[in-house]
Amino acid sequence: MAVLTNASLLWMEDVRRDLEQADVVSVKVDSVSERVWRRINRPHPSLVLERVLDGISEFSSSYKGTLISETMLVRGVNTDKGVYRDIATFLRGLRLSKAYISVPIRPPAESFVEPPTERELVEAYEEFREILGSGRVELLNMPEPPPRLVSGDPVAWLLNTCAVHPLRYGEAVEALVGRVEDPVGLIEGLVRENLLLKTEYGGTMFLVRNFRRRQ
Repeated sequence: MAVLTNASLLWMEDVRRDLEQADVVSVKVDSVSERVWRRINRPHPSLVLERVLDGISEFSSSYKGTLISETMLVRGVNTDKGVYRDIATFLRGLRLSKAYISVPIRPPAESFVEPPTERELVEAYEEFREILGSGRVELLNMPEPPPRLVSGDPVAWLLNTCAVHPLRYGEAVEALVGRVEDPVGLIEGLVRENLLLKTEYGGTMFLVRNFRRRQ
């Protein structure tokens, strides 16, 4: 069992105790600076980063499973050598199996979010590797594999998939081939009904679920 968590409640003893049961736990550490953390992660006002980081450290000291971390780089926000170094230094104090560096590969919730440049990505990797060791750092900068299996009703599958994360238009069409007579027509119909939205990001057209659809 694997748990991916933003770690915001790991300062709570009962939360740490419950997570002890998981085989793998991934914690999100995008910054160790309160200001940067609030801009990227948009936490609840009552949360305090120092407390969150203390919770991660305490969980790491007792957790017996595989602990990994993920750091999302956003250009102009946490793409700086000093930021990389501070994050990696914090991660070095954890009983960490691997640190993953990720980039935005799907349409973000905020328009200012852009992926780092290639140079910034390399700089981050090098800083992490120098502090954590080369075998403990990996990049997550490639899109996930396209969906291969449409389960159940094609419309429900498409809406549910896009509700979880944006889906590349071409991959949606490919997945629906053989399941419906006109994949493009089906998709465009859902767009006209305002159930799906089309949005371009990084030169690629994505489909996203429209949760603000008027009744």
